[in-house]
Amino acid sequence: MSTATDLAKTSTKAGFNYLWGLVISTIISSLGTIYIADVMGAEVYGLYGMAFVVPNMIMVFRDWGVNSAMVRYTAKYRAEKREAEIKSIFFVGILFEIIVGLGLSLLSFFLSGYIVTNMYGELSPENAVQLVSLIQIVSFSILAGGLISAATAVFTGMEKTIYYSVMLICQCVVKTLLIVGLFVAGFGVSGATVGFTFSSIIAGVVGMVFVLLLYRKMPKDPLYKLNIKFYLKKMLKYSIPLSIAAIVAGFLAQFYGFILPRFYGNNIDVIGNYNLAGTFVVLISFFSLPITNMLFPAFSKLDIKKDKIAFKNVFQLSVKYSALLVIPVTFIVMCLSSQAVTTLFGDKYSLTPLFLMLSAVNFLFAAAGSLSTGNILNSQGQTKLNLKFSILTAVIGFPMGYLLIMNYGVFGLIFTSTVAPIPSFILCIIWIKKHYELSINWVSSVKILVSAAVTAVLTYLMVNSSPINGVSAQISTMVNVALTYLPLISLSLRSAAISLIIGTFFYIFVLLGVLMLTKTLSTNDIINLREMSTGLGFITKIIHLVLNSMEKIMIKFKLT
Repeated sequence: MSTATDLAKTSTKAGFNYLWGLVISTIISSLGTIYIADVMGAEVYGLYGMAFVVPNMIMVFRDWGVNSAMVRYTAKYRAEKREAEIKSIFFVGILFEIIVGLGLSLLSFFLSGYIVTNMYGELSPENAVQLVSLIQIVSFSILAGGLISAATAVFTGMEKTIYYSVMLICQCVVKTLLIVGLFVAGFGVSGATVGFTFSSIIAGVVGMVFVLLLYRKMPKDPLYKLNIKFYLKKMLKYSIPLSIAAIVAGFLAQFYGFILPRFYGNNIDVIGNYNLAGTFVVLISFFSLPITNMLFPAFSKLDIKKDKIAFKNVFQLSVKYSALLVIPVTFIVMCLSSQAVTTLFGDKYSLTPLFLMLSAVNFLFAAAGSLSTGNILNSQGQTKLNLKFSILTAVIGFPMGYLLIMNYGVFGLIFTSTVAPIPSFILCIIWIKKHYELSINWVSSVKILVSAAVTAVLTYLMVNSSPINGVSAQISTMVNVALTYLPLISLSLRSAAISLIIGTFFYIFVLLGVLMLTKTLSTNDIINLREMSTGLGFITKIIHLVLNSMEKIMIKFKLT
């Protein structure tokens, strides 16, 4: 258990550094996104989102799983004290990303006209011409994305995620300034696209500078020589099945996004609503992505054959505490989606709250270990098995997606994205149970789901009740009067915003009470969480204050 706690503590600190970068960068980026979405309107914003579909579809062929191999071997070699070999992993991985990324960027650029002409038949001629130029601009983000991904793999494997956060914040600052500045300057949607692409290039360069700093700090071995062929072969042997799985999964997602405008090109406003819902889903990704990214190197440090007990403890802790974080966030986003969208955009995106609620369902599978199972397979070299599961999902997803999206549009896309991976996920859980003897604490997972769901229902009923709406309207009116000379601020502080704030605090306090009453959290969990959160700076004091208060209440009322 001590090994599990040590790994959890290290991963928590790295995950926190990952988290604050995501939060700050997304807040900065959201300023630009909110402004652009508000000014463009649903139709133009839908066209802007369509510009990324083709480059993103081509981008899935860029990685070949090399970044995952970089994370695995970096973490593994660090645990085995083989630092000299990590330099080779860095060099080979980055070189691979540059060569493949450049080739695919040029491919996307030159194929843009053909793709738009032959595959977006329902677009108007004016929109089609503009979409070609937008795709050509975005094409160069494929190479930039390769540099960013390679740098991220290095930072994750080395557990130096603070560099990732700085890189991400640089990207979002430049992106926000450029997309807003160029749009206001009269360059329109083309200017916004240029801002996105150029900011990606800047982030890639910043990431490479940090990688170079880490590279120079690593110990030198005069007897060790770089062998590109050996390490490339080693990495590809591990990553090719994983890369095919990633290509299948990525292509499936892009296929959904591609056929949607093909059948509903005349309903770009609906696509714009769906694209905006995707930006709100990022709120949940704040918490799921750090967990997913840091569990991979944590599992890679362990060998299931040699560290069976530690592996079991790490697995169960990862499932319970990731669910304890992600599930409540998912439900609060779902129950307050209408207030959040209305606060920022008024009635311009009326379908976005519904799309957001439905899209968030995917994250509820964290209670069954969705954030851990894939990392377990990859960390132990079971990449071929991961490939089989991805193929199964694709076999189900392609025909289901085509039929449902053709007939039901966005609703069919969301349903397919949620349902198609379920059979593979169930088989993965069964395989892990059979071969590794790892099991999920289902009682704990169900308690977390029920606690968060009950709290969400109570919150939804509360914020939509007549008394709360009346209070929110009165507060909004008083604020608007007080801020007469600041119209932009007064506009945002409408009644929906007040309801959002009230609902958020209500949800948090009620959830903590429900978790204690249902004994979903025990005093042992409090101790583990307190230990894991040590070393997070001033955040540690806040977390410990909450945990200590909960512990006192649990002891006093015998809820342990």
